[in-house]
Amino acid sequence: MGTIVSLTLPDAPNAADAVAAVERRFRAFDERFSLYNPDSELSQVAEGKLGLTDSSDELRSTYASALRWRDDTGGAFTPHRPDGVIDLNGTVKALAMQTAAEELLGLGFSDWCLNAGGDVLCAGHQPNGASWRVGVVDPTDRAVLLFTIPVDGTRHAVATSGSAERGDHIWTMMATDRSYLQVTVVADDIETADVLATTIVAGGPSAFASVVERWSVDVLTVAHDGALTATSGLRAALARS
Repeated sequence: MGTIVSLTLPDAPNAADAVAAVERRFRAFDERFSLYNPDSELSQVAEGKLGLTDSSDELRSTYASALRWRDDTGGAFTPHRPDGVIDLNGTVKALAMQTAAEELLGLGFSDWCLNAGGDVLCAGHQPNGASWRVGVVDPTDRAVLLFTIPVDGTRHAVATSGSAERGDHIWTMMATDRSYLQVTVVADDIETADVLATTIVAGGPSAFASVVERWSVDVLTVAHDGALTATSGLRAALARS
């Protein structure tokens, strides 16, 4: 997936098993969906060596889910590159995180924090009993934290999208609005958070308004001039922090 994955766990006898389970999950998604790997199933589809209709049920169902996100966001989110190649990186990282989370819960871990390329999924609490806190960096200076978001209650997924770290890697079916340099979304699940963060970066203020009207999420945006905007729930959470 071209990114780094980290896992924070309490000290436990089966911690190594948990790490291995998470690695297996991410490796399986990478082997099927990575366009960095020429031997992956999706790369074979992209190169025309495998027909989409002949691909696995998992690939086709993941693609269908991404198409539903495209339709739900009016094309602001899309699983297609400008050249038409199917690129499912917009959802598969989140799906890998979710299946890894299921592994951790199945192994009896109720307190953990999983970070994949800056997208964070948490459960329970830190070892000291405090809520997990997710730091969001300044897109103009990656050594500086803009703020930290306390993660508690039902919303335990935080995703940040923008071009400051990985360059301009966001494609959309609609005319892009570059009002926001970076967008952070807090949601109940990591797939929703990740997709909607990308949607708002691509669609700008109109997408922001549509997202907060239609989905139960909190959003914080960073404009190119450094101005911050946040939904009321996130403003309240930051005020308490």
